[in-house]
Amino acid sequence: MSRKNILIVSGIIFVVFLGAFAYFYFFAGTTGVSVAPGGTGLPSAGQAAFPQGGAGAGTTTASVPVPVSVSPRLVKISAGPVVPGEIVIDSKSATASSSPEVTVNYIERQSGNVFSYKVGAAALTRISNRTVPGIQTASWLPDGSLAFVRYLSGTDFSTVNTYALLANGSNGFFLPQDLSGIAVASTSILSLASGVNGSVASASRTDGSHSAAVFTTPLSSLRVSFAGKNQYLAFTKPAALLPGDAFLIDGSGRFSRIAGPENGLVALASPLGKWMLVSSVSDGTLQTELVNAATGESLPLPVATIADKCVWTADDSTIYCGIPQNPPPGQNYPDDWYQGAVSFSDQIWKIQVSGRYAQLVLDFSAETNGPLDAEALAVDPGNTTLVFVNKNDGSLWSYRL
Repeated sequence: MSRKNILIVSGIIFVVFLGAFAYFYFFAGTTGVSVAPGGTGLPSAGQAAFPQGGAGAGTTTASVPVPVSVSPRLVKISAGPVVPGEIVIDSKSATASSSPEVTVNYIERQSGNVFSYKVGAAALTRISNRTVPGIQTASWLPDGSLAFVRYLSGTDFSTVNTYALLANGSNGFFLPQDLSGIAVASTSILSLASGVNGSVASASRTDGSHSAAVFTTPLSSLRVSFAGKNQYLAFTKPAALLPGDAFLIDGSGRFSRIAGPENGLVALASPLGKWMLVSSVSDGTLQTELVNAATGESLPLPVATIADKCVWTADDSTIYCGIPQNPPPGQNYPDDWYQGAVSFSDQIWKIQVSGRYAQLVLDFSAETNGPLDAEALAVDPGNTTLVFVNKNDGSLWSYRL
């Protein structure tokens, strides 16, 4: 072979190698751009819908995972990664004398398939085989019938789409593109659109209709949620080195500061809106407190965590949290945790609002010989089952309380 031909072949090999390197470096393992086997990828807003389930493109024939009972009360529902944001519901019982069946609905991250796990029967069923890979988060209606899923699209993955994915796989609908946040209640959706001039929060019905602005603010970097029926919670996106504030907003759009300014501030409203769980950072150390929504009184708690590692019970009486044991010092919390630069070894604790005492519920490492970094906690309305995601590997777990 001539020297010229050798150079040409070498150049081709180099280009192929460079392309392969770029793919695996930038895309492999990133959920925002993954495509499940047999899938067709993610649609953009304006397309009619995702491909229907069934044979052909847009479906998957992967087997249903088998839940593993680790102890009489602890079950590993899914070994593979799931989408953060699952729902635990009390299904109606077959007879009036029997107790409700606790059911967990969740979305598998790789495929976007929807699964339903019945806790009492220890039975897992795929209820939708529609392939929707790349989902980042899911926010479910309380009855588990629909999840608002968020994912990136576009050639540079800069467009944020929010799609209403029905649990049974039938066609859903899109919300406006590039929403910066969304919160879901039983009869309404709270969506947030942000830009350089501030933010506008709008409320609509759960089918996306009758949207109307509920408040505006010059703040452009917010997280929002419901705080009971007649008010909302908004707080500045947490940053370790910047002081943040949390606000309650009434039905007229009036803001009242409820916490802050504190570095790394994260707030979690109780379902009835009576309390706010607020976490922050002082001199690199996590601290957590309860704030009375009516009086503004702040009450420190005996354990410390990030509020995003907690869940309220439906009656506002109790909080379940992943509590880091000996968190690594010298870190920028909570930024490093969100970004995956640091991982915690958690225990699950129960915090009673009345008296503010804390009780150990689950020592995960003692039962599994592995670490737990808890996120996306959820509890059923009857307070019988706690569900959480292990951030270390994305696995989904349930624990009978």
